[in-house]
Amino acid sequence: MAHCTRRNFLKTGIAAAALPGLAALPLKATTGGKATEWVTLGKSDVKVTRLAFGTGTMSGRVQRELGQDQFTRLVRYAYDHGIRFFETAESYGDMHRMLGVALQGIPRDSYRIMSKITTHGDTDPQQKIDELRKLANTEYFDIMLLHWQHVSSWPTDSRRWQDGIEEAQSKKIVVAHGASVHGLPALRQVPDNKWLEVAMIRMNHTGKSMDAEDFATSGPGNVSEVVERVKQTRQAGMGVISMKLAGEGTFTRREDRQAAMKFAFRNAGVDCVTVGYKNTAEVDEAIDNLNLALA
Repeated sequence: MAHCTRRNFLKTGIAAAALPGLAALPLKATTGGKATEWVTLGKSDVKVTRLAFGTGTMSGRVQRELGQDQFTRLVRYAYDHGIRFFETAESYGDMHRMLGVALQGIPRDSYRIMSKITTHGDTDPQQKIDELRKLANTEYFDIMLLHWQHVSSWPTDSRRWQDGIEEAQSKKIVVAHGASVHGLPALRQVPDNKWLEVAMIRMNHTGKSMDAEDFATSGPGNVSEVVERVKQTRQAGMGVISMKLAGEGTFTRREDRQAAMKFAFRNAGVDCVTVGYKNTAEVDEAIDNLNLALA
C-alpha cells in the first residue's frame, strides 16, 4: 500500500477543488449537489464524501453480526455507489479489522478512513494509534478523533492524547484531528477550541439521542442549542460531521429519516453525515434521502 503524505493530500484536494460542485458549502445551509460528492472539512484540508459509512450501530454489533463476507459485500456496494468515507472507533469491537479486510485491494487514495480513539487509561497514544492502524490494514488515518468527550473539562483532560495525535501527524500516519462530543457541557467547549479541526456532533430534528445538560439523558436533547453550536463551530473554521441521523435506530419511518437528513443540512448546515447500514437497501435509501435534502 502506497504511503500518502499530507502534501499528497493537499495536491489531491487542490485538484478536486477544480472540479465543479466540490467547493465548500455556505455556512447558513447546505443545499445543492449530491450525497456522494466530495467536500472539505473546514480547515483540515481533508475531503470526504458528504455521506459516510458508519460501523458503530449499537457500538458495532449490527455490523459485526453481518459476518465478514456479508459486511465486505456491503462495504463494496457502498463504495461502488459513491460512498468513499468510512468511520470506525476503538470501542466498536472488531470493526477496525473487519473494515480493513473489506477495503483490501481498493486504491487507498480513493477513500477516507476516520477512527476514534478512547482517551482513558494509561495506554501510550502512539502505541494505540499504531495498533489501530495495523488492525485496519492502513498506513494512515485521514482523521483521528478523541472519542466520547462528555465533560466540560475534556480539552484539558485529553491533552496527552491531543499531543499523541499531533505526534502521529508529524509522522504522516494521521492527516487531520478532532473530537466527538456528547452532552452540552462538552459541546460548549468546541467552537472556541483552537486545537480542533473536525467536530463530530449528534444531530436530528427531534432531539433523540442528542446533547442535553446530562450527556447520558434518556430524554430529548436541546436541539436549538446544538444547532447554534454547530453554526458557531463552522464559523470558527472547523468541519462538522453529524451522527445519530436515525435517532440511534428509533426512526422506523422513512419520512422521519428524511426529515432528520434535511434538518442536519438545511437547518444546522453540517458538512457531512455518517449512517450505519446493515443491508444494501439502507445504503440506497441514505443516498436518496441526502440527495433529496440537498435538492
